[in-house]
Amino acid sequence: MKNWTVHWLGASGNLDDYHTIMMDALQSAYTALSHHVQIPEIDVLIQRAVGHTIPELGISGRAYRASLFALSFDPDNPNLANSLLNGALARQIVHEVHHCLRMAGQGYGKTFGEALVSEGLAGRFVQHVLQSQPEPWEAAVPISILQAFMVKKSALSDARYDHARWFFGRGLIPRWFGYTLGYEIVGEWLNTTCADTVDWINVAADVPITAAIKSGLISTD
Repeated sequence: MKNWTVHWLGASGNLDDYHTIMMDALQSAYTALSHHVQIPEIDVLIQRAVGHTIPELGISGRAYRASLFALSFDPDNPNLANSLLNGALARQIVHEVHHCLRMAGQGYGKTFGEALVSEGLAGRFVQHVLQSQPEPWEAAVPISILQAFMVKKSALSDARYDHARWFFGRGLIPRWFGYTLGYEIVGEWLNTTCADTVDWINVAADVPITAAIKSGLISTD
């Protein structure tokens, strides 16, 4: 992993017992990515974060900029052991690297629509690179519910949208609604695009959104 520098943060507790399996997952993701993209220079922060990961996994990732993403682990979470064995960690890494790659070009985005597309692209990219299945948050909401909410095109240009509400759920918005919607928006675009010409990284958000409007997933009203 000559282009990645791994930093182990220790103030919140060490992760020595998991060092080898975590490094193996990083190497696996790095190797898989190298077949699809030019690997960028990235700093990878690894930290213990009890109670602050995806409960179903015991791990979580976050991209901060084009050259930095973090991985958090909760050794107290009973789901962590399985996540380290079933490929979930490698998938998280590829997902966050996609964010880093997009941040270096188009950017993650400031509007609701841009965020939906960035998350959808990252999820579909993981499956393309690792030949994996959708993550729980990418299939959390049935299509019928997505259609019942019928997000309007005008809402997608909102730069003051509530990210936590749409992506993590609040009030009437189901948990992970935004992740599932973004995944489906990008899926509609992929259905109309030649696989050999897909721009997995820097496609403008308007392109998948236009495909989703044509399919009826997004309303023009």
